[in-house]
Amino acid sequence: MKMFNLKFFPKLGLFIYIFIYLISPKLAITQNTNVDIRKNLENALNTRNLKLIKNIFKEDENFKIQEQFKEIIKDFPNSKWQIKRLSGENSKEKIFNIKVNGNKIVNGEIYFLESNFKYLFSIQNDKINNGNIKNLLTTIRNDQNKIDIIFRIPEKVLTGTKYDIDIILNEPLGDVIIAGGIISHQDDSYLNQEINIEPLASGGIFKTTRASSEPARQIWSGIIAHPKGTISFTKSVEIVEKI
Repeated sequence: MKMFNLKFFPKLGLFIYIFIYLISPKLAITQNTNVDIRKNLENALNTRNLKLIKNIFKEDENFKIQEQFKEIIKDFPNSKWQIKRLSGENSKEKIFNIKVNGNKIVNGEIYFLESNFKYLFSIQNDKINNGNIKNLLTTIRNDQNKIDIIFRIPEKVLTGTKYDIDIILNEPLGDVIIAGGIISHQDDSYLNQEINIEPLASGGIFKTTRASSEPARQIWSGIIAHPKGTISFTKSVEIVEKI
């Protein structure tokens, strides 16, 4: 059995981490007839313009946000952000679909990052308000997409109910030996946790768990180690009182 500390493995849950600090209800973007919020946000992220970021955020958040953004760029200096609007202009609840891609070299291996999620918010006093991330899936992998993997983790579940988490390798294993592990954690605690890596005889990770009795967001992070490469992943699950 092997243990991976999330501090030293390519950062699992990286974009949960990013958006807690970078796209929060405290994000302030000017809203008028000449400004496109989607374009403004996308440009701020892709240009790495700290002066522009400073102008976007409230003064009391500027230092922390800029420091965190510098760390993100250090980890994935070529990351590219794509933002699409899913809601109508006149809708009270705004929805963006956000996709992030990047890569970096770690110990001679190229790791590719892909993150997809929905960002829901409202506009109040010309500021983004009540921001919330939904249906996040982030993967970091060095297998050149040679591993055919399927993530079957629900977007939302009812409070107190059981639900399944299935990470399936969609190919016969034969004599191939794979290993993996998965943990549940809170948004801001992943850096202090470790994942136990154990042999997987069943061709993936299969787990049944129970949702909390109160509405919450549960984060699952895990690793699949295969002779073709390694895949780390993070997936969010919304626990709600009704669907």
